[in-house]
Amino acid sequence: MKTNKEAFSDYLLLEKKYSPHTVTAYLNDIVFFELFNKSRFEQENIEQVNYSQIRSWIVSLVDQNISNVSVNRKMASLKAYYKFLLKTKQIELNPMLKHKALKTPKIVQIPFSEKELTELMEEVSDPVGFEEIRDKLIVEMFYATGIRRAELINLKINNVDLSSNVIKVLGKRNKERIIPVLPVLLRQFNSYLNERAIVDNIVDGEYFFISKKGLKLSESFVYRLINSYFSRVSEKVKKSPHVLRHTFATHLLNNGADLNSVKELLGHSSLASTQVYTHNSLAELKKVYSDAHPRNK
Repeated sequence: MKTNKEAFSDYLLLEKKYSPHTVTAYLNDIVFFELFNKSRFEQENIEQVNYSQIRSWIVSLVDQNISNVSVNRKMASLKAYYKFLLKTKQIELNPMLKHKALKTPKIVQIPFSEKELTELMEEVSDPVGFEEIRDKLIVEMFYATGIRRAELINLKINNVDLSSNVIKVLGKRNKERIIPVLPVLLRQFNSYLNERAIVDNIVDGEYFFISKKGLKLSESFVYRLINSYFSRVSEKVKKSPHVLRHTFATHLLNNGADLNSVKELLGHSSLASTQVYTHNSLAELKKVYSDAHPRNK
């Protein structure tokens, strides 16, 4: 018979469609709470805890200088676990029912400007060889499609349809979506595929983007790549694949795209997730309004 944690793991993987990485993070948080509860309260069964015990763990985490963001993530794991136990009738009361997340500073992502993107593309306009061609295509892909880093890394070669100018992406919770590819990228796709075809001893051949050793790219490699490229043209503190995704959405909205269309392209499940990108568009709108309105002359 499966333990509650094993059943919870299956539930997250099979029903909620969470990624293995996310499930592992949830289970680790639960194990750490079990260890804390055993040490502090000499109680091994966390199915029978009350909120004061959970609150003690929160205080302990804060005392260890763990950020409120990280504490909230751990609490989200516990909340999901107890919600599952309640659903499966393993408990009668959810000890997390009245829990409120700790306050966290609002992080405003500053997108790259169109000028920065133009300068970078001009600087790397003539890539030579497999790695340069691949790296420029990766940058272009982030900006032209709004793809997530994990989605780009896991993009399969058979999900790239150049005849129809689309790619099929597997997003969060295994949700598939189709993203159109701009015609301007087609030549780069073909150049990359020609170079990829002569890479020796390809190990991870099902993946579209590979290293020069024929291996699937790592998340850290892609992060370093974007950071390195944009360090040439931008002084922004944060230079990451996510900032490029943010830039994609912001530039579309600034140039008249409607929120629902951007939501679909990003693979968001609700408009609320997409609306975080609108503050920059509002700033742009205010500038246009201020510059154009006769009363401001």
